[in-house]
Amino acid sequence: MSKLKSTEDDLISNIILGIDNVKGLDVSLLDLRDIENTVCSYFIVCTGSSNTHVNAIVSTIQKTVSKELKEKPFHTEGNDIAEWVLIDYVNIVVHVFQKQIREYYNIEGLWGDAKTTKIASNY
Repeated sequence: MSKLKSTEDDLISNIILGIDNVKGLDVSLLDLRDIENTVCSYFIVCTGSSNTHVNAIVSTIQKTVSKELKEKPFHTEGNDIAEWVLIDYVNIVVHVFQKQIREYYNIEGLWGDAKTTKIASNY
């Protein structure tokens, strides 16, 4: 019996829930589906206030998605420094930044053609 693939909406919801559970800051969803030659369908971008906070956000996202959807990321990188951690769920890539690193790389500006949705926090 094959495992049913969770929908992108379920994955997005659980990633955002994980971010929200540990008070991740300034959450944005970038819809890349209408842009040619992109590596994925969505970016989720958020900010952590320190190395510890970034690691907590990453850990909570992974635990929430694993528990609710039984999915693990295809790839994760940046955990050792925790200034910019990328979590690759294939069609959805999560970027967890510290504030100064997020401002420097300006992912939202680089992907200015994407439809960007700011996600309100529940705290």
